[in-house]
Amino acid sequence: MVLDILIILVCVLVALAFLFVVTRSAGANHRKESNDFTGAVVAVIGTTYAVILAFMLSGVWEMSQQAQANEEKEANALVNIWRIGAQLSAADGKAVEELCQKYAQNVVESEWPAMQKMAPIPRGADAVINQLWAIAGQSQAHSGADSIAIYQLMEELRLLTEYRRIRLMHSREELPGILRLVLVAGGIITVAASCFFGVPSFRFHVLQVVVLTFLLSLVLVAIADIDRPYQGAVRIEPQGFVYAQETFAQGPK
Repeated sequence: MVLDILIILVCVLVALAFLFVVTRSAGANHRKESNDFTGAVVAVIGTTYAVILAFMLSGVWEMSQQAQANEEKEANALVNIWRIGAQLSAADGKAVEELCQKYAQNVVESEWPAMQKMAPIPRGADAVINQLWAIAGQSQAHSGADSIAIYQLMEELRLLTEYRRIRLMHSREELPGILRLVLVAGGIITVAASCFFGVPSFRFHVLQVVVLTFLLSLVLVAIADIDRPYQGAVRIEPQGFVYAQETFAQGPK
């Protein structure tokens, strides 16, 4: 959050410095003569950039919501597997419950910190999933009265594997460099164009530039933070897995 504030402050100061340079280069009276042309150009630039900003902000926010929902689905699938374990034989059921607890602990204590730091993801959860699949396969081969539970177990395992893969994909995804360049360049061009207006009151012009720069830099910072759902200021926490651990601690009901 402190870094975001510093970025916004630097953007505002740079915009004011550019306005000062423009004002020293040409007086307001000289620039006022081209206000009609400048206004038309700024209107086109502003409208285009506003559409780009709205599209980008909506896109990254939708992606963040999808990542949050996926985390909840993964944790829910894990809890379902743990509950299905109670319907299996005593040995397999106990092994499934222990593996579910290990999976949740590994996600909360190892994987989440690694994702927040963009470090390599520990492979502990992969080993747990492989063991769960092995138990499901062995149980299916000797299934009898619990064949329905085995089917449900394998279906939830399939979902757990899928949601985990999507979560890891979300942790690596970010806006392509070309789109970041478009956002930054568009903001610079929009603010710079507003500085070329010929405004009789320099203080009023300063206020206009400050407000415009603050708004655009705020939106850009928000896009950058939301674009990284596991690393930015607006990041996803493992609440679903914390709830799963609490459910495991309470025991089957």
